[in-house]
Amino acid sequence: MVNTSPSPMLIGHRGACGWRPEHSTGAYRLAFAQGVDAVEPDIVVSRDGVLVVRHECEIGSTTDIAQRPEFASYRTTKTIDGETLTGWFAEDLTWEQLSQLRCIERLPHIRTANTAYDGIEPLLRLSDLLQLTAAESAKHGTEFNLVIELKHVSYLASQGYDLPRLLCDELLEGGWHLTPERVIIECFELTALQALKRMGAPYQLIFLLEHEGHPADDASHSYTWYRSDAGLAYLRHNVAGISVDKQTLLQSQQSATTAGAVSPAKAAPHQAALANLAKTHGLQLYTWTLRPENEFLEPLNRSSEPAAAFGNWQQEWRDVLATGVDAVFVDHPALFREMLSEAI
Repeated sequence: MVNTSPSPMLIGHRGACGWRPEHSTGAYRLAFAQGVDAVEPDIVVSRDGVLVVRHECEIGSTTDIAQRPEFASYRTTKTIDGETLTGWFAEDLTWEQLSQLRCIERLPHIRTANTAYDGIEPLLRLSDLLQLTAAESAKHGTEFNLVIELKHVSYLASQGYDLPRLLCDELLEGGWHLTPERVIIECFELTALQALKRMGAPYQLIFLLEHEGHPADDASHSYTWYRSDAGLAYLRHNVAGISVDKQTLLQSQQSATTAGAVSPAKAAPHQAALANLAKTHGLQLYTWTLRPENEFLEPLNRSSEPAAAFGNWQQEWRDVLATGVDAVFVDHPALFREMLSEAI
C-alpha cells in the first residue's frame, strides 16, 4: 500500500508496547484504540510449525518461562545469525507448551509500570492476531493493516521451517489474500522477500536495514551498500521499500543539510537525503522505532533525568517527520497522535 496521507502511516510497534508487555493481546487492543493505521507482529515458529508472535526465537526475556520449573530442561545455548544466546527457544517447544506461558515486560528497568501486567496474558499465534485485527477493525469501524516481520528466516530454514511459505499459507487460510493491500511483509533478509515474490505473494514487501553490518543471508553486501544509489537501484526490482533505524534516518538528514546548508532556503532540498534518494528509485521509506524515553533518544534530545524518564521526544519525532518518511514504528501511538494534532 502506498501512503498518500500528509502524515506517515502510524504502526503500533508490537502493539502499544510502551504501555503493555509487547505482543500481548492488551498491547494490540490498546494500539487499535489509540488510532494506529497498522500493528506490527514479529513472527517465529513453534516446534510443530505454528507461527508464533514473539520478538525473537529466544523467549526467556518476554515470557515467564524462567519461572516455570517444568521447562527448565529446555534451557540451552544456540548461535543464531552469528549471535550466541542462552535461554529458551520457541522452535524447541510445541504450541501446546507455548500456550501455557504468559507475557512479561521485556524492558522492566525502563517500563516498570508495565510489569503490573506480567504473567496475565498468554502468547499469541499469528492466527489469533489475524482474528483480533479483524474483530477490532469491525469494532472501531476502520480497516487496520498488518506489518508482519519474519524473524531469522535463514536460521529457521536450517531447522527445517519455511517461514515464507508458512506465512503465505496462514494468510490464505485467514482470507487476507482477498485484501492484500492491508498486508505488508518485512524482513532483514532479502532472500526471504525474494522467495515471497517468486511464490506470487500479493503483499507489499519491505526490506529492513540495520545501521551497520550486513544481512544474515548476504555477507557480500553491507547494509550501507543497500542504502547507496547502487543498492537502492538493485532493491527497486525486488521490494516496495526499505525500513531503517531512526539513527540512520536522522544522520542522513543532518549530513545532507550540513553539506548543502548555505542558507535555510538552500538547505531545504537536502533535508531528507535518504528519503529523497529512496523516492528517486521509487521506493518507500519506513523508520523505527520512535520512543520517548531518554534511553532511546538521540543524545541531543535526552534530558538530565534517568534513562526511563521522557526526554525531548517531541523534537526528535518532529525531526523524523521532517524527513518525509512514509511510515513510522511507534511504541506509544497516542503520543504520536497527540503530537500530530498539536501541529495542525
